[in-house]
Amino acid sequence: FSDSILDARIRKMDAASTYGYVYNAQVKQYIDLYANKKRALTSKILGLAKIYFPLFEEQLDRYGMPLELKYLAVIESALNPVAKSPVGAKGLWQFMYNTGKMYDLKVTTLVDDRNDPYKATIAACRHMQDLYCIYHDWSLVLAAYNAGAGNVNKAIRRAGGVMDYWTVQRFLPRETQAYVPAFIAASYVLMHAAEHNL
Repeated sequence: FSDSILDARIRKMDAASTYGYVYNAQVKQYIDLYANKKRALTSKILGLAKIYFPLFEEQLDRYGMPLELKYLAVIESALNPVAKSPVGAKGLWQFMYNTGKMYDLKVTTLVDDRNDPYKATIAACRHMQDLYCIYHDWSLVLAAYNAGAGNVNKAIRRAGGVMDYWTVQRFLPRETQAYVPAFIAASYVLMHAAEHNL
């Protein structure tokens, strides 16, 4: 699809959401990744979304948050409830041990609530809500979810105190610079899967 078609579709998504969707070259790169290069994974995610998205939407609605934040779990875990990162984050929402404990996720030798879709979803909503109280910008919330509030605060200081993701993006860790474009692209591809023959 041409840039103008992708841009128009993302503008339409933005008009229908309280999340600030934008289209740019970085987002385009990730649309290509999800729609073309990783088609098999995206198709699998579409199937898993039928199981998990109703649960995510119910909790996001309960907490008064944009329902589109459900796509964050796609970036975090590809909707794999037992996903484990090399640094030890676990579950659909990829909670680290200490962050999980802060949000009442029990971790013992026998039980790990980070792998519980229901409990971890509630914890993710509470965590994002807390971050929104600090930043009042959903893209900065996602950046802080990924890199931690300390890294985002440092980036904001380096950007002269501007509380805007696209302004502070270049001051964020490299992985986090790609995080919001990947989120926007995943949102777009899953919402427009049929147009991409997925």
